[in-house]
Amino acid sequence: MTVSIDIREEAGVRTLHFGSEWIQGAMRIARPWKLELEYTCEMMAALLLRDAPRKVLLIGLGAASLTKFLYRHYPLAHLTVVEIEPAVVAAARQFFKLPEDPKRLHLVIGDGAEYMLGSSKKFDLILVDGFDENARSGALESLPFYQACRAHLSENGIAAVNFLTRNNRRLDASLKCLAKAFDDRALVFPSCESGNAIAFAAAGDPVEISFDDLKENALALKVHTGLNLLPTLVRLAQARTCLNNRLVL
Repeated sequence: MTVSIDIREEAGVRTLHFGSEWIQGAMRIARPWKLELEYTCEMMAALLLRDAPRKVLLIGLGAASLTKFLYRHYPLAHLTVVEIEPAVVAAARQFFKLPEDPKRLHLVIGDGAEYMLGSSKKFDLILVDGFDENARSGALESLPFYQACRAHLSENGIAAVNFLTRNNRRLDASLKCLAKAFDDRALVFPSCESGNAIAFAAAGDPVEISFDDLKENALALKVHTGLNLLPTLVRLAQARTCLNNRLVL
């Protein structure tokens, strides 16, 4: 069934909706390459943990915020985007400045879970942010999907998954599936004010990085892209999610 696409503008920010108040994506019209929503910024914390990715998979396009950010700031990266709804792709092109560049940006119209289960490609970074009009992810929160994500990560790959925290039972079940698929090499950041919680999972060599090094990486990222993740690191430290001021995955 085709979703109802609704585009709204308020205070210089354009938002994407699927026929409800739920925001599926946002863009500040004056700065279309900037990450407007807090959870999209936090998904980019994956960039603090490994070298710059060269092959990126994005499950769910939305307003193309993550796609545009990576396209602009990581010109050596090839991006594959899987979006189940053709109308979302059309809206991203018409209203949210999705680039047209088949050499660097490969768009796939299809189901993200089916793509993962049927693909043979490897990726340095996998970003999962797919929801329907009722804020449900379906098979994108299943153990087979997360196992497929792990299988398709490169030797030092990272996966970042956007979760909603409004249903604690479902969130707990999803996080357990993610942890099981990655042999407990998964970590969820404290939830944002919006109710989104970003989880990271790693394959290949262990990730072990001190908060001092994370801050150094965050400062370099800010210089490179303008994205400031220092507040995210403060929240992470306050939550005591990491032992001995070290992030280990």
